[in-house]
Amino acid sequence: MQSNENEYGGVIGRTYKESKPWWPERVKAPPGSPNIVFIILDDVGFSQLGCYGSEIETPNMDRLAQNGLIYNNFHTTALCSPTRACLLTGRNHHSVGTGIITNLSTGYPGYNARIPSNAATVAHVLKDNGYNTMAVGKWHNTPSEELSAAGPFDRWPLGMGFERFYGFLAGETNQWSPSLTQDNHPIETPQRPGYHVTEDIIDQSIKYVLDQKQAGSDNPFLLWQSFGAAHAPHHAPQEFIDKYKGKFDKGWDQVREEVLARQKESGLVAPDTELAPNDKRVIPWNDLSDDQRRLFARMQEVYAGFLDHTDYHIGRFIDFLEEINELDNTLVMLISDNGASREGGPNGTVNEIRFFNRVKESLEANLEMIDELGGPLTYNHYPRGWAQAGNTPLKRYKQNTHGGGIRDPLIVHWPDGIRDKGQIRTQYHHVIDLVPTVYDIIGIDPPDEYKGVEQKPVEGVSLAYSFNNADAPTQKQVQYYEMFGHRALWHDGWKAVTYHEWGSGGNFEDDQWE
Repeated sequence: MQSNENEYGGVIGRTYKESKPWWPERVKAPPGSPNIVFIILDDVGFSQLGCYGSEIETPNMDRLAQNGLIYNNFHTTALCSPTRACLLTGRNHHSVGTGIITNLSTGYPGYNARIPSNAATVAHVLKDNGYNTMAVGKWHNTPSEELSAAGPFDRWPLGMGFERFYGFLAGETNQWSPSLTQDNHPIETPQRPGYHVTEDIIDQSIKYVLDQKQAGSDNPFLLWQSFGAAHAPHHAPQEFIDKYKGKFDKGWDQVREEVLARQKESGLVAPDTELAPNDKRVIPWNDLSDDQRRLFARMQEVYAGFLDHTDYHIGRFIDFLEEINELDNTLVMLISDNGASREGGPNGTVNEIRFFNRVKESLEANLEMIDELGGPLTYNHYPRGWAQAGNTPLKRYKQNTHGGGIRDPLIVHWPDGIRDKGQIRTQYHHVIDLVPTVYDIIGIDPPDEYKGVEQKPVEGVSLAYSFNNADAPTQKQVQYYEMFGHRALWHDGWKAVTYHEWGSGGNFEDDQWE
């Protein structure tokens, strides 16, 4: 904890000759404390990374997995702001006012989009324990009405424990021309040719770490590195998109089967795993017209290029940590905030804003834009069928409390702390468990009181016990889920789940439990 600056440990004599100066001791992290990096992907499904069965090339994330651990039973809340609130605090999303994305907040407990002062963030706690704290990329945890230049800034990143911030505050942004914020003020988008926000996120991450190290700081650092990828709009440089030309002409049905086969071969899923029943709203690939198949395949090529491009830049950051001899002593935890998104609808969209405003797009008009997909003239999203394939072998999507919404990738990389590299971990865990893991390995306890406010208990369970023990039984006992009325409860290996049918009048008593 920090020293009381009003205390004085020196000597005040009659003159300076009889006096002894003194300065408060600088708080230092416990000896051996690693750097902490949270890498947060957006809308990336369970099977969309190469090491989780995808044919999309993600060699740098695969490298983290090969030298670390893959978790195949990790879960989130099914939506972005709620998952991020859990990751910031180690508490369930309703416990910290984020039962829904900040854009849709209501004036009711658990849904007001205000992380309370009695839930100090991991950045608050680590800053008070000798860490430098930095956040780069997507934020999406500030109430919409507090996003103006007038603030208030309490729930902007700098008000939530981070010393530096560079990124975008909203839930999504144009990857070519984002609305950027630095610290507590908006800034102009860089105008250099070929600018893309993913590259910028990595450039700023490297800059912040270099600034800290070149200043002679021996503090470890916490870095929140959160991408717009692979949330819509799917934007990527042309060379990354063209790399996948023709690779998805076989369609989403065949891709699901091939992904599951690779997952079984790698041991990611059990040998007897079956695909979830096909969503009746997803048209079988062979029943589509030639024009539909041509457009939809291209939309997946764009998505693949977007994720591949993101992986390339993550690789730049990993190489940088290695070059400055910080990689081995850095705990990297890479997650996706929820499952693959069906928010492109049955036919995908050239302009996602039209989709959300229920403006229909014709196949003919979208085909005219096929060569512009992924570029600055589009705001595109792929069709629901590719989201189903991206969540293989699971059921449903982002927003849902079935596996397709909540069961997501988690890669843990920490050479100094993980012996069993390249292994799969099957223990059941949730995003609220990552902050307790950080506290556990550093050897600190979350404060009972922070800035005079009594704190809510941290609700997660550290998963550090599983790092070097593949056979360790799950130490978590129970986890609940709720999103848009969809609910689920997991306890001791069993799960009850229901999909809430808003179209039927929203009567919760009519929901069918599985």
